[in-house]
Amino acid sequence: MIAILTFPDLSPEIFSIDLFGMTLALRWYALAYIVGILIGWRIVVRAISRPELWRNDTPVMTRQQVEDLLFWVILGVILGGRLGYVLFYQPAYYLQNPGEILRVWEGGMSFHGGAIGVILAGLIFTLRKRINTISTGDMVCLGLAPGLFLGRLANFINAELWGRPTDLPWGVAFPTVAAQNCPDVAGICARHPSQLYEALLEGLILGALLIYMAWRRGALKYEGLIGGTFLTGYGLARFVVEFVRQPDAQFVSPGNRLGLAWHVGGWGLTMGQLLSLPMIAIGIYFIARANRNG
Repeated sequence: MIAILTFPDLSPEIFSIDLFGMTLALRWYALAYIVGILIGWRIVVRAISRPELWRNDTPVMTRQQVEDLLFWVILGVILGGRLGYVLFYQPAYYLQNPGEILRVWEGGMSFHGGAIGVILAGLIFTLRKRINTISTGDMVCLGLAPGLFLGRLANFINAELWGRPTDLPWGVAFPTVAAQNCPDVAGICARHPSQLYEALLEGLILGALLIYMAWRRGALKYEGLIGGTFLTGYGLARFVVEFVRQPDAQFVSPGNRLGLAWHVGGWGLTMGQLLSLPMIAIGIYFIARANRNG
């Protein structure tokens, strides 16, 4: 008999209150974003308060500038994440239903889109303030891992973005109807807890590596090294996890059971893998650039 882990009895909502005929709820996903941003902000503030971590003992910006940048980063995450999901995953649907594009409360965010949004926001901010753009990118990347870790945990609690069916002993029986729709599985369907894989790789391990590099190896002294490591590390982690992560339903069809966004002769890549390849390439470039300049 195959061992199956029972999904914990957790509600996506922490609490809800009825106010003036409306129900206001605090969800784990929203709390993950808030706490992740706050922890990331504290890591960045600690880094700029240590001049010896930076080249010529000069942090890339002041604490006031970090707080000003925080607004731009939040804006980039929300707008970029939503528009990325619309363009990368369901463009045809939202082209027919443009009024739903801004309904972010109904779900649908893309990390890759959010990353592009943060990059554009940071670029605009640094050009306006005449601050070193690449070092600012290093600083921002240093604070991203906590949000990724908590966000993936929230995905697990929400029973969303689960993995492909598995008979491994840590397979989880997610309670949703969609998660239990496994044509090749008789009885209860256990799936890879891919959200937890990503929380471990993209959040915990990558975050610990970046902090070690910044505080113990002087990585912030080399422009692009932290940012390049983050892009490469995230891209590789996401690329690997995509092999066991269930693709979005719109990519799955009778002739494409694996949900590959690009394929030839049965071999191909998922949308997540396609979007991760440029991240890996850009990350390797910045690592090489930092080593060359160093």
